[in-house]
Amino acid sequence: MILGRHQQTTARPSLIVTGPAAAGKTTALLNVGRTCHLAHTRRNPPPPGSAHAAVPVAYVLVPPGTTAKTLITEFARYLGIPVAARMTQTQITEAVCHTYTQAGVQLVMIDEIHRLNPRTTTGAQTADLLKDLSERLPATFVYAGINVTDTPLFTGTRGAQLAGRAALVDCGPLPARHGFREPFRDVITDIETALDLQQHKPGTLPRHTQYLHQRTSGRIGSLTRLIRQAAITAIHDGTERITKQSLDAVQLDHLAETHHRP
Repeated sequence: MILGRHQQTTARPSLIVTGPAAAGKTTALLNVGRTCHLAHTRRNPPPPGSAHAAVPVAYVLVPPGTTAKTLITEFARYLGIPVAARMTQTQITEAVCHTYTQAGVQLVMIDEIHRLNPRTTTGAQTADLLKDLSERLPATFVYAGINVTDTPLFTGTRGAQLAGRAALVDCGPLPARHGFREPFRDVITDIETALDLQQHKPGTLPRHTQYLHQRTSGRIGSLTRLIRQAAITAIHDGTERITKQSLDAVQLDHLAETHHRP
């Protein structure tokens, strides 16, 4: 983002978060967005009485079978920009660029980028749109998608342009131990800290790190789904706490259940 602020004439450097399904790509993306939003708000608090606060972060999901017009419409929808049926793609793009610049958007997060295929006519037009937006908006673009290096995303001229501007971050399953660190336990501790269950004892989930790693094979998406479902159940049944028994009662996604349950 710092480098991008000083690059005005061409597309700014971008980032692509890739990895297998349920590896935590969207979770990582949203956490980065939240961190950037909070940091910006702390540095630039809105003036008293201001009716329009800055919007430093935007999040857009690539629709299945997307076209350039449907994607730019998703950009417009995020900030509530009115889009009439008779508007052309060019008109919507102009409105998006103006509004995003006025709103102070500094980080644009685009999820499910693997749905984009630059080898098709509509995919090529959509890739051109993203290139145009990255050159016109004073923002850093961060993309996330499933195993993008195995998709057509980086193929052809347009794919080469994207690959030449983007750094790749591989988001794979977390190991239980890495040297002297225990990254999976650290994530579990952070998730537990965010829980708002009245009867839950801090330290309960980290004690089950080995069990949770076996259940999820280190996939953050599966882990957050497991703990979220157990927390929802604890609220509904009134126990207000998560135990190993309640975790074991949760049915995980098919990938985790098929390959990683005992």
